[in-house]
Amino acid sequence: MNDVALTSSKTSFLIPVAALSLYAVASGYLMSLIPLMLGQYGLSTDAASWLASAFYAGLLLGAMFIEPIVAKIGHKNAFVFFLVLFSLTIVAMPIVPAFESWLFARFIAGIAVAGIFVVVESWLLIGDEKSRAKRLGLYMASLYGGATLGQLGISVFAIESEWPFVVILSLLVAATLLLCFGRCQQPQTETHSVLSLKQVFKMNKAALIGCMVSGLLIGSIYGLMPLELHDRHVSTTKIGSLMALLVMGAMLVQPIVSWGSQFMGKKLLMGLFCLLGVFAIGLTTLSSSLVVLAISLVLLGMATFSIYPLAISLGCDGLEENYIVSATQIMLLAYSIGSVAGPIAAQHWMNNPEGLTGFLFVILLATSLYMFAMSIKRKSRMVAGE
Repeated sequence: MNDVALTSSKTSFLIPVAALSLYAVASGYLMSLIPLMLGQYGLSTDAASWLASAFYAGLLLGAMFIEPIVAKIGHKNAFVFFLVLFSLTIVAMPIVPAFESWLFARFIAGIAVAGIFVVVESWLLIGDEKSRAKRLGLYMASLYGGATLGQLGISVFAIESEWPFVVILSLLVAATLLLCFGRCQQPQTETHSVLSLKQVFKMNKAALIGCMVSGLLIGSIYGLMPLELHDRHVSTTKIGSLMALLVMGAMLVQPIVSWGSQFMGKKLLMGLFCLLGVFAIGLTTLSSSLVVLAISLVLLGMATFSIYPLAISLGCDGLEENYIVSATQIMLLAYSIGSVAGPIAAQHWMNNPEGLTGFLFVILLATSLYMFAMSIKRKSRMVAGE
C-alpha cells in the first residue's frame, strides 16, 4: 500500500499529451531507423530481432517497478526522469557502435519507455470512467500520430549520417522542456493501492491476453517489418512511407475504437479488429502491387494497434481509481511479455516463404477466435443469470 497523487477529475492533459507526441515522433523514427542502419555501424541484420527483444525485455523489467517511482516523485517528475533516461540511450548509440553496447542501450531504453507508458496511461485513465475511452483515444492518437510522422524521417534524413540521432535527441529535449516549463495539473495525492496477487489473478483474462497479444504483434511489427519490406524489394524511401501508412492506420482507428466501445462489448470488438488484420494479410497474398500492400498495411495498423487500448480499458472497467496505476503496470507487464517473445518468435518465420506476415496471420486468427468465444461465453452467462 502506497500513497500517491490520484484524484483529479479536471486534470489538464494538454502538456503531457503534447510531450508524448514529441516523444512518439522521435521513437517512431528510431524504431524504423535501427534495422536499416545496422550495416552502417558494422552490425549484422540478424541483430535487429535481438535489439528489439532487448528493448522489450527492458520494457518488461521496467513494468515491474515503475509504480513506486510514480508514488515517490509524482507523474510529472517521473515523466521528465524517464524522458531524460531515454535520451541518454540515444546519445550512447552513435558514440559506442558495438552490438553489446547497443543491446544494453536498447534494454535501458525499454525501461524508460515502460515508465513513460505507465505515467501517461495512468494519468489519462484516472477520472470519469465514461470519458475514459475518449481520453485513451487521445493518448493513442497522439502516440501513433507522432509515430507516423517519425516514419517519414527515413526519407528526409540520410541514414548514413549522424543527423537522425541529432533530430531524435532534439525532439526528446523539446518534450522534456515542455514538461519542465509548461503548466499542467497532475493527479492530486490521495490513496494509491497496489493490487494483491489474488486480485491480479482475478483481473479480466481477456484484457491480459489482449495486452500480451498486442505486445506480440507490435513488437514484431516495429522490430521486423522494415526488414520484411526490404525482403520484398521495397526501396528504403518507400519503406519509410509504408511504415508511416501502417502507423497512420493505428491513429485513424482510435476514434472508431472509442465509438465502437459505446455500442458493443470490448471482447467482441477486439475479435472483429483481429479479423480485419487477417483480411489485411490475406490481401498481400493476392497481389504484389505496391498499392495493395499500402492498403493492407493501413488495415493491418488499424487491426493490431486497436487491441491494446481496448484491452487496457477492459481491464480497468469497474476498477477503483486507487488501483489504476497498479492495474496499468500489470497490463503493461503482460504487453511486455508479448513484446519480448514476439520478435524472437517472428524471426523464425522470416526464413520461411510466409515471412513475418505468416506469423501475424496466425496470432491474429487465434486471437479473434478466442475473443469471439469469450464474448459468446459472457452473453451465455448473462442469459443464464436472467
